[in-house]
Order: sequence, then C-alpha cells, then structure tokens
Amino acid sequence: MEQNTSEIFSIIAANDSTKLSQWLSNHKNLELQNSKGETPLMNATYSNKVTLAKMLIDAGANVNKQDNMLNSPFLYAGASGYLEILQLCLKAGADYKVFNRYNGTALIPACERGHIAIVTELLKDKNYPIDHMNKLGWTALLEAVILGDGSSKYQTIVQLLVNAGCDISIKDKDGVDALTHAKNRNFKEITTILAKATKK
Repeated sequence: MEQNTSEIFSIIAANDSTKLSQWLSNHKNLELQNSKGETPLMNATYSNKVTLAKMLIDAGANVNKQDNMLNSPFLYAGASGYLEILQLCLKAGADYKVFNRYNGTALIPACERGHIAIVTELLKDKNYPIDHMNKLGWTALLEAVILGDGSSKYQTIVQLLVNAGCDISIKDKDGVDALTHAKNRNFKEITTILAKATKK
C-alpha cells in the first residue's frame, strides 16, 4: 500500500500522463492519501496539473475530499483561480456544503483574490450559496470590499455579485455592511454600485 501511495504521487510530481494512465488501469483506489492527507487529485490540483486532474476526475476521483488543511480540489481550484479544474469539479458533482478551514465556500476567497472568471463560473448556478458567511463573519461581497483594493477587478466582482442577487444588507460581526465599508475605504466606484443596488 505504501509503495503504491508513493508511486502515484511521484507520477503526479513528474506530470506524467502516460504513467498515470497505466497506474489508473491497475489501481481502483483513487482516494489514497499522503502524509498531508492529499489524494492524488488534490495533489494534482495544488500544482494546477489540468491534464492529470481531468484523468483522475474522469476515473472517478472525489472532487470534494478534503486534506489536512481542509482544502478540497473544488475549494482550492476556486480560491486559486484554476478555472479549468474548477469547471471539471463542477461537472463531477462539487458539493457546496463542504467548506474550507475558514468555514468558507470556493466563492469567498475567489472574490478576495479578484478571480473574475471563477466568480462568473460559480454564479452561473442559481443554487450557489452566494450569501454564505465564513467564521470571520464575512460573505463573498464583504470579503471583496474589505480585503480587495477597490480596483477594476473588484468593481467587476461586486457588480457580478449584485447582478446575481447577493444580499447587500448583510453586516459583518461589527455590524458594518459592504456599502459602509466601501465608503470608509473611499472606493467610489464600488460605493456607487452598492448605493444604486440599495435603492432598488
């Protein structure tokens, strides 16, 4: 078992799709874990090895399996801006009720880091938990305003969230909403977007 475990992670480290194909034909357990709790798919996702990730997902690897850091392939792909792997995870049954170590969704860190393509992709699903609050007391909208820099990519993300129907009235643990945060940080464009949405 230990030999098999080290073999698959060596294959992923080498980014060798031929050897992975051979390995998949001889092994049924795709949820082997290394010392960090990473499955082969999680390990491939960390380094954005799209071809290997696709092969593993096509073979039935679990896109929701979490490692010791509570990252799953789906959550990490979203947080890191790895659109192709995120799309593969969505097609393979990404579970929106699996949360990261901050009790957050894939959307929240994607908004914080300005990953417009990820935000756009996740918001295509009307059932996505857009207003989920993490244990810091922040929703995706609050995180985009509080941790973003107000630049054009964050303006776009705020507009995407508003267009998708996020609840802009939700307040953080200190009782401050996104509009007030935007005003306090002098984010004029974001303030305008949120003020306009508030009047609707």
